[in-house]
Amino acid sequence: MIKARPLSSFFFWWGALLIGWLLKRRFNKIVIRDAAVKPDHSYLLMCNHFSFLDGLLAYYLCHKALKKKDAMKSLYIMVLKKQMQKNKWLKYCGCFSVEPRKRSMKQSFEYAAEVLSTPGNVLLFYPQGNLESIQVRHIQFEDGLRQIVPQIQGKCQLIWSSNLIEYFESTKPSIYFNMLDCGNSEEFDFEALQKKVNLHHRRAMEKNIRFTKEPV
Repeated sequence: MIKARPLSSFFFWWGALLIGWLLKRRFNKIVIRDAAVKPDHSYLLMCNHFSFLDGLLAYYLCHKALKKKDAMKSLYIMVLKKQMQKNKWLKYCGCFSVEPRKRSMKQSFEYAAEVLSTPGNVLLFYPQGNLESIQVRHIQFEDGLRQIVPQIQGKCQLIWSSNLIEYFESTKPSIYFNMLDCGNSEEFDFEALQKKVNLHHRRAMEKNIRFTKEPV
């Protein structure tokens, strides 16, 4: 397993400036519908996984919703080992490796729980486990959360964000971050969390529907 070396606050800030500049050039609007962030916790940030831009979008969200509120210290990201072997620089950006269906996967989950046992650490996690269409209305969780969350020592806030893209009147898309406070790790229930996330995700999609009333 390849362990992470997270960015210092200085380099994270410069990275956030660069990514913010890139996203503002690419998108017409960037809207964050935020959730209350609990102080003195670690944070498991979960998002829907639909694009190669997901990492940049989550980095921007961390900066705006967590770093600027002084809640976040270091960002960690779980990445496929083959991607880290191809891109060795990822290690120095807070990425650590996972190999699905291999023995080392257990070690990766233990490392993730260790990261989340330190207040101020943020772990970016995609529960779907695969790239999926942004049009999907049901978020299907893989089993990783069951392995990680029960091992966390200390207070960890679970946060979900449904990230959605629309065009409407512009030739450039707009991105909407729809955040949800999913409670603490001590309250973790896999099935209840998946149900809560899916209800929120459906409502987030409905917020962007302007005029059409869909049949139930």
